[in-house]
Formats: sequence, structure tokens, C-alpha cells
Amino acid sequence: MTRGFKIENPKIPSDLERANFQNIHYEEEPYLSNCIITNENIDNEEIDKVVLSKVIFKNVTFINASFKKIDMTDVIFENCDLSNASLSEGIIHRVAFKDCKLLGVDFSEGSLGNVSFENCMANLSNFAEARLKQVRYDNSSLKSANYYDCKLNKVEFYKSDINDVDFTQTLLKGIDISTCTFDRLNVALESINGCEVSPEQAIGFATLLGLKVKR
Repeated sequence: MTRGFKIENPKIPSDLERANFQNIHYEEEPYLSNCIITNENIDNEEIDKVVLSKVIFKNVTFINASFKKIDMTDVIFENCDLSNASLSEGIIHRVAFKDCKLLGVDFSEGSLGNVSFENCMANLSNFAEARLKQVRYDNSSLKSANYYDCKLNKVEFYKSDINDVDFTQTLLKGIDISTCTFDRLNVALESINGCEVSPEQAIGFATLLGLKVKR
């Protein structure tokens, strides 16, 4: 499939030092950079305004953690569990989530740019009132996710499960959902003008208009 736009990958040097997340408590400001953190449990941590730059997390759990107003640039999460974590009001730039569990993660009111979600389980995740630019969901599950009143610019949902996603008050013009699976979406008909869909999906939307489609 030809991609309609490119996403900048995280820019991370090859000579990262191994570190522990708990080191952040010894800094004057909650800041970590140029490091790799593996096999650590960060569940239930609560730190506002964390800054992460050039960091890789592998096999790390952040269950129920709260990092409101987080600032992340050039970060990779690989095989991590962020279930029910709060990243609300965050600035998230050049960040990749790979094979992660993101059940109920709160990205609300955040700013996401050049962010990819690959093979992730993000059911019930919350992106309400967030701004997304150059964001791709690839082979991910987003069932019952919340995109209320979002600003979407160059966002692609590729081969993902978007069943029962809430797009209320979010314009889908130019957004490609043609390869996705869903039985229903919460979206106003005027909001889907210009959305890219498959022929089968178009028939489903036609029924919402009260049209009878003959086969």
C-alpha cells in the first residue's frame, strides 16, 4: 500500500547508556535522556511535567502511572504496558509505540506529531480534544477509543480495529479508514465528508442515510 505521507522516526543514537527510571527522582527536574530502560516496573508512579529525550523503553510497565503534561521527543516504547496511564496534555513528538498494551491510556488534550502505533492494543484509549498530525495506527486495536473533538491532520488508520470508536465533533476529511474493520462508529454524517473508505464501508454509510443499496 502506498502511504500518503511520511512519518519521521525517532532519532536515537546507537550508544545509549543503560539506566533505571527511578534515577529521575535524583534529578533537579524530572528529566531523562540518551538512555535505554528495560524490564522495569513503573506502575502507579505519579510525576507531572516529565521530560524524555532520546529514550528507549523495552518490556517496561507503566500501569496506572500518571505523567500529566509529559514532554517526549525521540522515544520508543517496545513491548510495554501503559494500561490506564495518564499522558494527558502531553507533547509527544517522534515517538513510536511497538507491540504495546495501551488499554485506557489517556492522551486527552495532547499534541501528537510524527507518532506511530504498531501492533498495539489501545482499546478504550482517550484522545479527546487532542491534536494529531502525522500519526499512523498500524495493525492495532482501538475498539471504543475516544476521539471526541480532535484535530486530525495526516492521520491514517491502517488495518486496525476501530469498532465503536467515538469521532463525535471530529472532522474525518482526508482520513483513510479504508483498510480498517468496524461494525459501527459514533460519528456525525457531516463529519465523514472527504473520509477515505472502502466500497463495502461506503455501503454501510449509505444505509445511515436511509438509502437502500441494491446488489
